[in-house]
Amino acid sequence: MDHAKFMRAAVEEAQKGRAAGGIPIGSVLVVDGEIIGRGHNQRVQQGSSIRHAEMDCLEETGRLPASTYQRAVLYSTLSPCDMCSGAVLLYGIPHVVVGENKTFQGPEEYVRSRGVTVEVLDDAECIAMMKDFIAEEPSLWNEDIGV
Repeated sequence: MDHAKFMRAAVEEAQKGRAAGGIPIGSVLVVDGEIIGRGHNQRVQQGSSIRHAEMDCLEETGRLPASTYQRAVLYSTLSPCDMCSGAVLLYGIPHVVVGENKTFQGPEEYVRSRGVTVEVLDDAECIAMMKDFIAEEPSLWNEDIGV
């Protein structure tokens, strides 16, 4: 699978969220080599407590049968948090590709222990995007991660 193509789409989602005044984290859901869902963090834009990028992506994708989730790969520009990792486990998504986990690392080892393949790309653009955002908006970032 071409991780670069799908991570690029997740980065574009993150940039869309930042341009709208939100937090630059993006996600796409891929099944059988095709993007079937896209999302970006919309906690600020929607005044939401749960619209992280991965949750937004799943919500925008809509209802799917379990068999579809079981063939899916979730791409996220940032390591999924506990909430988003829980959705991965709940729906049986077997593979998560993470742009970076330097600025924030979710429960990757726990997710792996539950049988999910978690790949971390250490993508320089994802790292820079989050470092810049955290430096510009530390209080908004702390709110997003529950600090």
